[in-house]
Amino acid sequence: MSYSNTDTGDKTADPYKAKNLDDPPLKEKVEGLSTFISNSKFGMLTTRIEGSKLLTSRAMGVAAQETGGIDLIFHTNTESGKTDDIEADPEVNVSFLNSTGEWASVSGEATVITDRDVVRKYYSPSLKAWVGDLGDGVHDGGPEDPRIAIIRVKARTATYALAVGTSVGRGIELVKGALTGQAPDVNKLRELNEEELEE
Repeated sequence: MSYSNTDTGDKTADPYKAKNLDDPPLKEKVEGLSTFISNSKFGMLTTRIEGSKLLTSRAMGVAAQETGGIDLIFHTNTESGKTDDIEADPEVNVSFLNSTGEWASVSGEATVITDRDVVRKYYSPSLKAWVGDLGDGVHDGGPEDPRIAIIRVKARTATYALAVGTSVGRGIELVKGALTGQAPDVNKLRELNEEELEE
């Protein structure tokens, strides 16, 4: 069942999507998403608050990308709320946005990994600034600090939009659209479904 507020007959109810949807070969779609995430560096990780139906988001730096760049790696403090959220409900979303209005949304399943080999693989000395050195010889912000873990997000679906042309050209398209009622051609809107991401 889907939500609809009107009947547009044989005309598309979403002309923006119809005009901007871009469906290149799978390899190009994956590479485009991977490159955009890599260039963005920071995203918003959204989880469901443990014991609640409410959602919460927090900024996260991408520590690494796996599986051709679509599966995401983040550092975390195991004692933070997001690890409780993920333990209760591993379904998450990670979104990215840049200053030109390009964006990406990745939905997937998150796992908190405390295996020291994995933590060492992705460890960064800058983590010490975030978790601190408690001075007890154990919780020192180093790679063996049990508070430091990895969040791996296995992508299930993704949607992203890459800008077409220059900012001036997109501005002209928007003005033209406002005057004529025709949807502007301003983005390459791409979607990756579950079947594609399993390939």
